[in-house]
Amino acid sequence: MLLEMAESELMHKNFYTVCRAGFADDVVFIRQTDDRPDIYYSDLHAQSGRIANHLTELGLTKGDRVMVQVEKSPQNLFWYFACLRAGLIYLPLNTAYLEHEIEYFVSDAEPSLILCDPQKQPLIDNFASCPVHTLDDQGCYSKELPTQTDFKDIECADDDIAAILYTSGTTGKPKGALITHANLLANSRSLSDAWQWQKEDVMLHALPVFHVHGLFVATHLPVINGSTIILLSKFKPDEVIRYLPESTVYMGVPTNYVRLLANPGFNQQACKNMRLFTSGSAPLLVQTFDEFQNRTSHTIVERYGMTETGMNTSNPIDGERKPGAVGKPLAGVEVRILDDDDNPVTDASPGNLQVRGKNVFKGYWRLPEKTAEEFTEDGFFRTGDIASLDQDGYIAIMGRDKDLIISGGLNIYPKEIEAVIDKIPGVLESAVIGLPHPDFGEAVTAIVVAEENRKDLTESSIISQLKSQIAGFKVAKQVHFVNELPRNTMGKVQKNILREKLNPQ
Repeated sequence: MLLEMAESELMHKNFYTVCRAGFADDVVFIRQTDDRPDIYYSDLHAQSGRIANHLTELGLTKGDRVMVQVEKSPQNLFWYFACLRAGLIYLPLNTAYLEHEIEYFVSDAEPSLILCDPQKQPLIDNFASCPVHTLDDQGCYSKELPTQTDFKDIECADDDIAAILYTSGTTGKPKGALITHANLLANSRSLSDAWQWQKEDVMLHALPVFHVHGLFVATHLPVINGSTIILLSKFKPDEVIRYLPESTVYMGVPTNYVRLLANPGFNQQACKNMRLFTSGSAPLLVQTFDEFQNRTSHTIVERYGMTETGMNTSNPIDGERKPGAVGKPLAGVEVRILDDDDNPVTDASPGNLQVRGKNVFKGYWRLPEKTAEEFTEDGFFRTGDIASLDQDGYIAIMGRDKDLIISGGLNIYPKEIEAVIDKIPGVLESAVIGLPHPDFGEAVTAIVVAEENRKDLTESSIISQLKSQIAGFKVAKQVHFVNELPRNTMGKVQKNILREKLNPQ
């Protein structure tokens, strides 16, 4: 369903205000999967209003940051929409982040309020200079909310920041991508159109809500169209299969589909009412695409997006969905592929992918030079991805010109892991790469040069130290020891040689 609203009406509108025009109070917003009653859109509006009033009473004003690291729950989403309504900047963090990672985000973003799980409050209190409140996985908040539910949404211009999502950077330090209200609206409208969203659709939501895929795509499309969400706390194959017959749309990462296909209960009968399956956040193997089609008689719609841009391209609903391709540009998104000399690639050869449109972010938080570097003079964003364009206009992502690893749909930058490994006594240097993995897409793999006779340095000892310092999804699954790292004439580590040696084709 398209959101029917003239362009002039969208100017200076809060994204939530636009969503509000698309939903009815008496429609179920979240269908609960336990004994608790369903949550209606009237509840979303009332509870987000209470939280918005609370945030205002705390003294937060438009543009202040609210950092959130809590488990997925309906109340988590209430907080997100409350921040939008109050003109505050919502800053979600992966729940797996550990102390020194969280401390970096706090020092960089300077939030005015932090919302975390109760068990993390003592830790965060040690370095936070702002109030730290808690919200547990049952939705219990540490403070008392006001009873007042009415709240006048704060007026927001197109380029006002709605959220900051941190993404990996070339220095190893994550950068905060500034996502505007206009970015959210542009992507929601184009995807609603491209995927022929219907008000009656039921979204089966098993993704985390701390990144673009789960928070913006899988949540915004139902809300802007007033549709129902079946909200699962996390991805569990048995649970997904249980609720598929009650759903029409499911969005997953390739790892989810691999695990569903490994479950004998995943079959045509389970998918009989489904209208749409989409995949993103990492490349989908052709083998998985084909096996899924054979098992279910459904064809996955693969699409392509980034933290900085939201969704850029998608395979079509009506038309061929090509395995190994991410489809054509969405409405309002311009795409071009250039060679290393910035000349257009005229055949199907790979080149540097650049995008432009209202979906593209405003820039990086407090990094104006980095922002300028990533944009061309005519306003295209340099994605860092290598892509090709076939004769039918379909785009295929061939690889990345950066060392980013995507494991289980999550972005991992090697430099951060290398910095931790290099500090381990006895380690001379290290290199971290991603190697193909049938479940995760890519597995984090560390290559280590150690001092002579350091028998205490083993694969298990290094993995153990990584587990104590970084989020679990970043921890190396394998550690290889070598006498030296391969380098080019400029001294740069040749990670391509390491990949070829450890993953010979």
